[in-house]
Amino acid sequence: MFRGLRTVIYPVSDMTQAKAWYSEVFGCSPYFDEPFYAGFSVGGFELGLIPDGVPSADGAMAYWGVSDAAAALERLARLQVAIHEQIKDVGGGIKVAAIKDPFGNLIGIIENPNFNVQDVQ
Repeated sequence: MFRGLRTVIYPVSDMTQAKAWYSEVFGCSPYFDEPFYAGFSVGGFELGLIPDGVPSADGAMAYWGVSDAAAALERLARLQVAIHEQIKDVGGGIKVAAIKDPFGNLIGIIENPNFNVQDVQ
């Protein structure tokens, strides 16, 4: 069911400054650039920036790729985890959700029909 790591999301306090800094670090501009999210394609994986101010106590969120977010969340719920974030459609057919494992760690899931692991070289 899980297809590997796909995306990590960092909250930032200044999107303009963060996009410029990460563009310099990774040598590329965001391929997706909206006020609510900037996505960078880095080595076949995605770095996402969200304008949530300072990082929360939960920290960055890593997302594991799944083919069906609803089925994956249902399976995880049967394992008696706390649902941290219900499934939401973030556009472009991409769906995300998150749980807290029994140890308090956040685990994100992402259904992204645009991601092709074979793009990685």
